[in-house]
This record gives sequence, structure tokens and C-alpha cells, in this order.
Amino acid sequence: MISEPIILNLKTVNLSEDQFYQLCQINENWRLEETAQGELLIMPPVGGISGNRESDLNGYLWFWNRQTQLGKVFSSSTLFILPQGGKRSPDAAWVENARWESLTQEQQEKFVPLCPDFVIELRSQTDSIKQLQDKMQEYLNSGLKLGWLINPQAQQVSIYRPTQPVETLPLPTRLSGENILPGFTLDLPLF
Repeated sequence: MISEPIILNLKTVNLSEDQFYQLCQINENWRLEETAQGELLIMPPVGGISGNRESDLNGYLWFWNRQTQLGKVFSSSTLFILPQGGKRSPDAAWVENARWESLTQEQQEKFVPLCPDFVIELRSQTDSIKQLQDKMQEYLNSGLKLGWLINPQAQQVSIYRPTQPVETLPLPTRLSGENILPGFTLDLPLF
């Protein structure tokens, strides 16, 4: 059985960043996100195949960053407070050093108050493609420089860039980090 996220409408509740942080801390076994429209998403855990794929993607990104030392890599457990209102956890994320170092120690320790420069979202069996496309648009609206939405169910990847139409490629394909992640390439197989 495939579980969908539970969506609660919090538009009139207006949780502060500290209240949302506390909500997440006291419910540490739940994966919570909030959309820019004020909906609280309670996300189901992913299965083994999606978890393994997500781990691989983070590993490739981490290894590239380990060699270049250009920024910081974040797992799906990291929540970013986006400038346009969403509170989101990408499956993999990267922030350039200067932006990370501009944050205070407290900002680095809590939910990160910025949009990543690069994100990867990997669609699992429990994800709605529409919700993921909306999430990618939230990242773009908040300053994302490059994003990949990998959709194994449709055997395709969509590339998100500011001020450009979404580019969708069939799998297998080779992706480039372009000028955002110089020298980073990822060969995506058929899933």
C-alpha cells in the first residue's frame, strides 16, 4: 500500500519559525514540511529502494564537494526556511561556502534560513509528481540556481534553472552541475 503525505491547512495558525522548530523537535520521528501556502505536510518514510537511491545521490554530491571544497552538502534531514515562506527538506542539497559562512552559529544549528543553491528531489512511490513540481517551483521562487527532479516512475529527470523553462530528459542520461557545481557530473541509469 502506498501512503500519501498528510496535509494540514495552517493558513490561519501562522506558526512562527520558533514554533515550527519546536513542533519538529517534539515530533522528531515525523518528517514535517510546510509549503509557502501554509500547508503542513506530514511525510511518510521512504522505502528501501528510494532510500538507497537517495543515499547514492548524496554520496556522489558529497564526494564531488569533498574534492572541490566549494560548499556544504546536506541530507534530506535538513530543513531550509525559504525566503518566500516554505520550510522544505530536499533529498540532497548544496550551499556555497560564502552563503553558509554568512549565517550565524545559531542559524547553522537550527533550520537553515536560506534557499540552497542546488537541490535534488527524487520521487519515491509515496510522492505526488504535482507536489514535487510545486516544491521545485518554491525553490526557484526563493533563489535556487539549479535543481534536478528525478522521476523513476516516468524514467525522466527535469532540470530547473531560474528564468528558463523546465528541461525534461529521458533516462538514462548524464547531468552536469553546470557553472553552479563546476566539474560535477552524474550518470543517471534507468531506474
